Amino acid sequence: MEIDFIYILSQIFTILMYALMAWTYFLKDKRKIVIVSAFSLVASIIAYILLGAWTGLAMCVVAMLRNLYILWEEKKNGKRETNEKRDYIFLAIVYLGIILATIPTYEEFLSLLSVFATSIYTYSIWQKGTRIYKFCGIPVGILWIAYNAYVKSIFGVILEAFLLIASVIGYVAEVKSAKGGKI
Repeated sequence: MEIDFIYILSQIFTILMYALMAWTYFLKDKRKIVIVSAFSLVASIIAYILLGAWTGLAMCVVAMLRNLYILWEEKKNGKRETNEKRDYIFLAIVYLGIILATIPTYEEFLSLLSVFATSIYTYSIWQKGTRIYKFCGIPVGILWIAYNAYVKSIFGVILEAFLLIASVIGYVAEVKSAKGGKI
């Protein structure tokens, strides 16, 4: 790994991405989570382009399309408390997109860590409530730490560890508030 201008720039975008992503674990409104996550993905896309991390990049593009659809769908049909048939179709299409995006970018087994993380995150963001989103942030964080180590993103590993802590804190706070302040 050569630490040159491109690598430093990738780490700056990585820092921006994780700052935005950490913020989502403290938001209570799903729409705001999706919007902030979209900005986070833009920074992530740029970072992975600079790192040459093609599977991670592909997963970020799929995730961006997923998030844009979620925003469009919510604006068009409003908030709903339950999933409908079109939600299940959407989920199947996103998972198909993940598979199709993985095929040309597959490098080796460790490149699939980003695929697994994106798959779990997709399931979590698809939920109508935020509790599962916050809980799924835990395995997603572990997978992204491993992927960032694989692509040699120093700040990706460090900041994903902080994001993992933020997701645990956010999940515990959600559980605590649902139980009237008791865990």
